[in-house]
Amino acid sequence: MFSLNGEVAVVIGATGVLGGALAQGIAEAGAKVAVLGRNEERGNARVKAIIDAGGNAAFFPCDASSRSSLADARQKIEASLGASTILVSAAGGNDPKVTVTAENPFEKIPLEALNANFDLNLVGGAFLPCQEFGPAMCQRGKGSIINIASVSAHLPLSRVVSYSAAKAAVLSLSQFLAREWATKGVRVNTITPGFFPAEQNRKLLFNDDGSPTARTKAIWGHTPMNRFGEASELIGACIFLASPRASSFVTGTDLRVDGGYLSQTI
Repeated sequence: MFSLNGEVAVVIGATGVLGGALAQGIAEAGAKVAVLGRNEERGNARVKAIIDAGGNAAFFPCDASSRSSLADARQKIEASLGASTILVSAAGGNDPKVTVTAENPFEKIPLEALNANFDLNLVGGAFLPCQEFGPAMCQRGKGSIINIASVSAHLPLSRVVSYSAAKAAVLSLSQFLAREWATKGVRVNTITPGFFPAEQNRKLLFNDDGSPTARTKAIWGHTPMNRFGEASELIGACIFLASPRASSFVTGTDLRVDGGYLSQTI
């Protein structure tokens, strides 16, 4: 039911913490995995970890916000691993230049920084990858696309205004494509992670001495499970949505893996 044997999965952002864990889990489920990202050292390290665990993977350097870079990667993937049947788009992050603070209020956020954040989280995080890999899946009549959203797409978080807006756009885009491609054999869903410490948010969550910041304490207080998530806890949701058997009638869905964060009110 949950086997991915015979599948070819493209994981964009697999050089990061969450994307890397998803790539590892998908490989363990049996798929051949194309590890995409900008950091060659991390990409090759992830491929080695997958191969050492008995999986099949290859690294393809790629800038997801560049159409030509994605097209080049797709051609190389098809020549090396075969035609992709799974796309996991996990690229994203928040630029400190668009983080609202007392010193950098909303009205002073530079437009170019806002655009750069949208390029990273919407354009490179979903729009261009779907444009590049989706039509070929439609032509073959088979595919599962999983875009990574955020709890901030549902309830905008303080300070990260453009990140929240961009991730909300990822949800909307994914639902649009789910409707457009439903009769072509391609399912499009999203995963909404709660709070998972990673490179881009660690400084907001922990002080230099490793102690939790006030923001972390507020997050834990708003999360019924009273903790952060572990990257490995996203894998099951991803395999479910990727599996052509387990989720064959699931499209346009947002699967929350948030420890209950979005269920909490007071």
